[in-house]
Amino acid sequence: MGNCNTTTANPPPTGDGGKQPAINVVPADAPPPPRCPLPTGTGRVLGRPMADVHSVYAFGRELGRGQFGVTHLVTHRATREAFACKSIATRKLATPDDVADVRREVQIMHHLTGHRNIVELKECFEDRHNVHLVMELCAGGELFDRIIAKGHYSERAAAGLCRQIVTVVHACHSMGVMHRDLKPENFLLLSKDEDSPLKATDFGLSAFFKPENEQGIFDSILRGHLDFVSDPWPSISSSAKDLVKKMLMADPKARLTAIEVLNHPWMREDGDAPDKPLDIAVLTRMKQFRAMNKLKKLALKVIAENLSEEEIMGLKEMFKSMDTDNSGTITYEELKAGLPKLGTKLSESEVRQYMEAADVDGNGTIDYIEFITATMHMNRVEREDLLYKAFEFFDKDKSGYITVEELEQALKQYNMGDAKTIKEILAEVDTDNDGKINYDEFVAMMKKGNPDIVGTRRRK
Repeated sequence: MGNCNTTTANPPPTGDGGKQPAINVVPADAPPPPRCPLPTGTGRVLGRPMADVHSVYAFGRELGRGQFGVTHLVTHRATREAFACKSIATRKLATPDDVADVRREVQIMHHLTGHRNIVELKECFEDRHNVHLVMELCAGGELFDRIIAKGHYSERAAAGLCRQIVTVVHACHSMGVMHRDLKPENFLLLSKDEDSPLKATDFGLSAFFKPENEQGIFDSILRGHLDFVSDPWPSISSSAKDLVKKMLMADPKARLTAIEVLNHPWMREDGDAPDKPLDIAVLTRMKQFRAMNKLKKLALKVIAENLSEEEIMGLKEMFKSMDTDNSGTITYEELKAGLPKLGTKLSESEVRQYMEAADVDGNGTIDYIEFITATMHMNRVEREDLLYKAFEFFDKDKSGYITVEELEQALKQYNMGDAKTIKEILAEVDTDNDGKINYDEFVAMMKKGNPDIVGTRRRK
């Protein structure tokens, strides 16, 4: 790993990939370790300027070790919040495919941000020796270890865990992602509590949906054989066996979808349906976007234009899958054909409403930036740097206020700047009634009514 990394006094525990519970948070004011010169240049993995993770986070004990790197407990020096940092040794990424796998893991974790059952990626750094992924800390350890410790689960308790796992599968599929490595070792518990939520992790083998033409995969599926005679199947309920059979049907048209799995009687053995009706994440975001005022929509467009490539790659793949003629825009017909690929059926009027919501400039099509704007996760507006860039877009004279004239000028570029619209925006946003919008008022507007932000707030 080189001589420029943090060392720890504690011996490393066994385990793979940094999935062990963490305790004894390192003091946030701990001095950085002896350093090599600050990293300069562009990283070959993430393709952006190198940065020093140790200047932002204090490194603590080792949590685990995997094939490509080590995971440490880290503490943010300013906020004192604890995270897990997975440091991947770039010298071990020997082939272009290895580099692509790490880059795709980062892209997919950004793409799936905000789901309650998926480990949150906070930020990434790359220096001369490592790529560092700073992630949500899951102190409860692996699901696998809890299963071993408990010895056995009742079918009812197992159904509760399976509901969370299949919810993750549904979330991935609806966002155009295949996890491809679902196993108890890759699900963490947020805390040691008995009812702790599960968090999916390790997206290193995941991929965005591509048209499947590998004949070998199809052949393997067709040869599939289920054995319900050997232990433990004779003692398993008929309802559980029915579910497994239907999940493993060779014919994909006959196979259960994730939502159908969640609605199967075995999954609801205790009488409880899933927590709430599952919606397609992209459509949920478009619904939220449709309800926003025009200032907020335009501000989100500025934010979308300033997101990094890895943050938007997943949405870019979804856009490309709908833009079937590769024109760089999505038409009504393409949107109507593309949305069912995400697992949802909509009426023509509903498709039209989503079309009009995302078409910020009103030209009848959705371009790439408009699609990102309408479908990105709202936790992006928690980032101070992005909020300030959006505010500066409107505050042309750098006065610290968005005046009526500046608001009108910005909105007119997108055929939004009529007097009624401006009056409505000021009535909503200008809380001190001084006829202009200051930065605090702007931030309050951007964060108002965003359920995604509340849902992703980390536990202290």
